[in-house]
Amino acid sequence: MRVIVLGAGVVGVTTAYYLQQAGHQVTVLEQGNGPAEGASYGNAGGLCPGFSGPWASPGVLRKGLGWLLKKNAPLAFGRGVEFADLSWLQHFVANCRRANFARNKARMQRIAHYSQARLIELNRDLGWGENYDFRPTGVLQLFRDPKDLAAAESGAVRVLQAAGVAHRLAGNDQLVALDPALAGSAQHFVGGLLLPGDASGDSHKFSQALADWLSSRGVEFRYGQRIEALIGNGRSVNGVRTERDQFAADAVVVALGASAAKLLKPWRIRLPIRPVKGYSLTARIKSSALAPSLAVMDEQHKTFVARLGDRIRIAGMAEISGFDARLPDGKRAFLQERLEELYPGVAAFSDAEFWSGLRPMTWDGPPILGKTPVERLFLNAGHGSSGWTQACGTGRIVADIVSGKTPDLDLDGLTLDRFGKAVIG
Repeated sequence: MRVIVLGAGVVGVTTAYYLQQAGHQVTVLEQGNGPAEGASYGNAGGLCPGFSGPWASPGVLRKGLGWLLKKNAPLAFGRGVEFADLSWLQHFVANCRRANFARNKARMQRIAHYSQARLIELNRDLGWGENYDFRPTGVLQLFRDPKDLAAAESGAVRVLQAAGVAHRLAGNDQLVALDPALAGSAQHFVGGLLLPGDASGDSHKFSQALADWLSSRGVEFRYGQRIEALIGNGRSVNGVRTERDQFAADAVVVALGASAAKLLKPWRIRLPIRPVKGYSLTARIKSSALAPSLAVMDEQHKTFVARLGDRIRIAGMAEISGFDARLPDGKRAFLQERLEELYPGVAAFSDAEFWSGLRPMTWDGPPILGKTPVERLFLNAGHGSSGWTQACGTGRIVADIVSGKTPDLDLDGLTLDRFGKAVIG
């Protein structure tokens, strides 16, 4: 079967991999000049099934008003905010209720752990890991505020226990033993939560390597293809039109990140996906002895630090600003200050790469997978900040659905159906 995958981010490339493994003739269309040049390029690098969960949570609702008044807050409005963002936020707030949060977190945990298993399989089958700076040494969440630590003990830890996820609470006197590089930190932390099963890696490198592997095995990657429209009769698609070409297909998978909603609007599908901007700063490591031995999440600032080979990256912030791609100097300075206070002297900032990307966020958290009301049109979209964590799992699931197979994972709450008539028509 001729299958077109729209988008060559980490989600699109992994989808192409599983489709190729299933025996399909696959073409990937991408408007950029190579794989993973959008949200997959400079993301935090976390592969975090243990921490996987929706941003719409009771804690975010409680802290949100204070954040809106704070410079460089974890959640903020930017200059490009649009009316569609305000409508999306109404649904986001509704999903902050405790019952909705618990439901959505369980759904995201299910897909994240399934995806972790698929990534381990892929690493084994292809002999990979080092080629994309994979580091399976765990993730340590750091707490500065005793209230945040207490909330984790009564909330996150119970969820982890119920799910059977390996974890360990650590007092402030145990943190340096877990990550010796914290001995030089200028900050005082009251404790931490270690998830030894989580990991980190470079999704851009991974996507490049997998695209090269697929290209050598017959998968066609067409770059510089700005997608204009789906071709069909309103009930079924049979191809894709780009700015330069037209492509026939027996099936089309939309893996376009934040751009997916615009493409599907003429087909009377209103995807509840909006871009939420994030920032990262990636620098050369000056001294390996000063670099972290595992990935670290700073709970107060909602920043994530990952060691990627001879580089170190800090990422964070969620800015609701439409499709604005500007890079304010103040955001760069903020990330540099946070990294320097955690690991003084670790990074060479003179040639550091400052980046921003648009996370494709659903208002409830989980991605949208599988069939649509339009025949032969499939979705693998809306992964938010968890695209790297969920990519292998969702790629396998969508490839199974396209192939007419029943996926290994229960899809309850992971398809377009969960939104009902609110997004159709």
